[in-house]
Amino acid sequence: MKKKTADKRSYDGINNKTSSYSKTSSYKMAGVDVDIESMGAKILYNAAKETWKNRSGMIGSIISPFDDFSGIRAIDISMLPKGSMLCMGFDGVGTKAEIAQRMDRHDTIAFDLLAMVCDDAVLRGGEPVLAGSILDVNTLGTDESRLSAIKQLAEGYVKAAKEAGVAIINGELAQLGDAVGGHGKGLAYNWGAGLIWLARKDRLFTGKEIKKGDSIVMLKEEGFRSNGLSLVRRVFEENLGPEWHIHEFNGKLLGELVLTPSRIYSRAVVSMHGGFETEGSCILHGVAHITGGGIAEKLGRVLKPCRLGAELTDLFPPCDAMRYCQELRGIADKEAYRTWNMGQGMALITPEPEKVIAEAKKHGIEAKAVGRIVKGKRLTLVSQGAFSKGEEIGFDI
Repeated sequence: MKKKTADKRSYDGINNKTSSYSKTSSYKMAGVDVDIESMGAKILYNAAKETWKNRSGMIGSIISPFDDFSGIRAIDISMLPKGSMLCMGFDGVGTKAEIAQRMDRHDTIAFDLLAMVCDDAVLRGGEPVLAGSILDVNTLGTDESRLSAIKQLAEGYVKAAKEAGVAIINGELAQLGDAVGGHGKGLAYNWGAGLIWLARKDRLFTGKEIKKGDSIVMLKEEGFRSNGLSLVRRVFEENLGPEWHIHEFNGKLLGELVLTPSRIYSRAVVSMHGGFETEGSCILHGVAHITGGGIAEKLGRVLKPCRLGAELTDLFPPCDAMRYCQELRGIADKEAYRTWNMGQGMALITPEPEKVIAEAKKHGIEAKAVGRIVKGKRLTLVSQGAFSKGEEIGFDI
């Protein structure tokens, strides 16, 4: 092992006149105040604790023998029936965090975080149960000024978890200095999550349940979700300048429109399909979460096992900011449908479209039948984009 040098350099690489590794002479100087970090961690813990009631009396109810943010949280799975499956998924908000930093508004970003993991869980017929996250920040500073952003994130966490019907069992917080970039001088962060979901093996979607003639019901999305934002940011910055987010468009700031929170569909889909414990209200044969790669990739992936195609003739239109981004850069409709959701957040394949639409409405989600499953391995859609509206676009699947 290399010996300590004569200048008694501390482990974080800062020269000191003494060999002590005190908080004030070293760790604070590196941008990490452990007292402020502890306050931030407690904010996230209290928010997580507030969500435990979302699973009360259900599979996934929280057991916490120690009321301590570093204590044990678990669920009793000793009585799960044969054929029970436990799975995990991971995702994050990506560069949408930078939009929140631009707008100095952080109370909606948890909807994007939980939408990414919870809505993926229902693709195979699972029920989202427990979520945990890791929040990497640049620095919380040495006073409480940046804790306001943490409080906003926590407030959104509670609301989003309620909409998803999940409990949050932890929220890790780490200060990483320059390893985390962002916009402006406020709190910069990356936020990722892991999710545990449960399912019954005999109720999973395999893709082979899908039949020719099934209807395709789309659930409306009014924003970008958390996908394709690197392209959005580049187009707007190149055409409107580095402060594009304060550009006014249709009576609102463009940054506000891009920040529109993702809709969380998982609770509605669980009520339709039945999830782990309950009987469903509708028959579903397949689910596609329309994220990065758009309709062609996500719906196409669901259709591959059944070797069938789809005709989509009455899609929702994309949000205005999405269409505006198309127009500024001249992004063709076909490319737009391969990049963004273009107004569709989730596709449900069903022989009972009326029941599915009615159930979505109970959850405050706008839905409509937009097409059907057809013979052949091709997906066609009637464009609602900026340049080819009303024209048919085709994709091989």
